[in-house]
Amino acid sequence: MNRALTLTREPIDEAALVAARAMSGGMGAAVYFTGAVRGAEGAQPIAALDYEAFAPMVEHQFHKLFDELERRWPIESVRLVHRLGVVRVNEASLWVEIIAPHRGEAFAACQWLIDEMKRVVPVWKKPMAT
Repeated sequence: MNRALTLTREPIDEAALVAARAMSGGMGAAVYFTGAVRGAEGAQPIAALDYEAFAPMVEHQFHKLFDELERRWPIESVRLVHRLGVVRVNEASLWVEIIAPHRGEAFAACQWLIDEMKRVVPVWKKPMAT
């Protein structure tokens, strides 16, 4: 399985990521997910989230998740981009791509990865007031 993990402080260029997609002839599904910062954290309005992470541990945890992803589904590739630093409301903080033979596998793998990421990957967010 091909895998790419990017932690960046730069805005996520979704169009460039989609344009760079590589897919073999046996694959029939490309699922993309973009997570954007909402304008409230709980009941409190916010202007942005400030994401912090210890990159070596984040990379280690993501690669463990990618290993499990590969065991569970026939995935050809996974690409994941996570923003760090200040991400304003409506900006993308996360972008995930799963390439698989069929849509069911791609959707299931993508949802599982995001759910598990939120559970085990040490990325912390701090709300910034409006």
